[in-house]
Amino acid sequence: MTTVDRCPVAFPLRQPGQSFPPPQYLEFREQEGLVSTTLPSGELVWLVTRHEDVRAVLTNPRISSNPSHPGFPRAAKTGGVPSQDEVPGWFVALDPPEHGRFRKTLIPEFTVRKVREMRPAIQQIVDERIDAMLAAGDTADLIANFALSVPSLVISSLLGVPNADRDFFETKTRVLVTLTSTDEQRQAASKALLRYLNRLITVKQKRPGDDLISQLLADGTLTKQELSGVSMLLLIAGHETTANNIGLGVVTLLSNPQWIGDERAVEELLRYYSVADLVAFRVAVEAVEIGGQLIRAGEGIIPLVAAANHDGTVFERPDEFDPSRSARSHVAFGYGVHQCLGQNLVRVEMDIAYRTLFERIPTLELAVPVTELPIKYDGVLYGLHSLPVRW
Repeated sequence: MTTVDRCPVAFPLRQPGQSFPPPQYLEFREQEGLVSTTLPSGELVWLVTRHEDVRAVLTNPRISSNPSHPGFPRAAKTGGVPSQDEVPGWFVALDPPEHGRFRKTLIPEFTVRKVREMRPAIQQIVDERIDAMLAAGDTADLIANFALSVPSLVISSLLGVPNADRDFFETKTRVLVTLTSTDEQRQAASKALLRYLNRLITVKQKRPGDDLISQLLADGTLTKQELSGVSMLLLIAGHETTANNIGLGVVTLLSNPQWIGDERAVEELLRYYSVADLVAFRVAVEAVEIGGQLIRAGEGIIPLVAAANHDGTVFERPDEFDPSRSARSHVAFGYGVHQCLGQNLVRVEMDIAYRTLFERIPTLELAVPVTELPIKYDGVLYGLHSLPVRW
């Protein structure tokens, strides 16, 4: 076991002109034990970068995802994972057995079979968005007009959120996933979303529909407050991460056209970009050893998903985009009991989006050089602010 003097390294924030994942991740993986860093909030935390160690953190019962525990890392006063007092029903911030109550209720809605049944509806949404782009001319911002709108429409339809309200929740979500947002801005956005969802739930109590919120109300296993938090989590996770994956994937496939239409590309893109690199904050509730490093109770931990997915001991030539590899062991969706509930939906949305986009617009190309694309250096999730294209 290693016990290091906690002389912290600089927090590896994304920097303009720097590749992703940050090159420091390789340096951290090669060091003995773990490395310590200081968050913008001033807290010391352990960074976990090796694939084996990240999976160990995400499955160890002595490591918690509950922010109510002392020492749980927060990027800012309101940044990171909300507590149940702040957002009841934010179940990814709960440990077993409480976490299992929510997951058991939701799992039937996100099975492979259930998502397969959604394919025609998703296909229709994708086709309609492409129709709208083609009707508007021969150029578009593929993020605003396609990558964001497709998953937004899908999750809105699933939950029963009126399409007319998409701009509202997309705007509020953007505040919550931007690192440079102030505490006041995050608090206001979170309260506005919860107020909206509480009103929507009240409406569906009186006039239920064929949607997930209505089904969960009928099931009766969640309180109204818990259901509003669950809905908020699904809205945010259901469109922001998928939008980033779609946009980045289009850029990569345009640069590697030999993989267009290959169903293996989706899994490799998930590994290659690992857009949710900075979301799995944890804290040790008992002393635990990870990667030969002693972590004491009350010490914060951040497993870096992109670092794990670029670990050369697991993925040969990890910085190359190669769908021919077996990428199924990636941790882009997390690992263990907290593995992303909507992963089947994400895969189907990405598959339909890429296949349909390149079939219907075979002359699609970037309208600016790759080096000029505006990357989300200020985002909790990795992605693009915009993607100018033409055909």
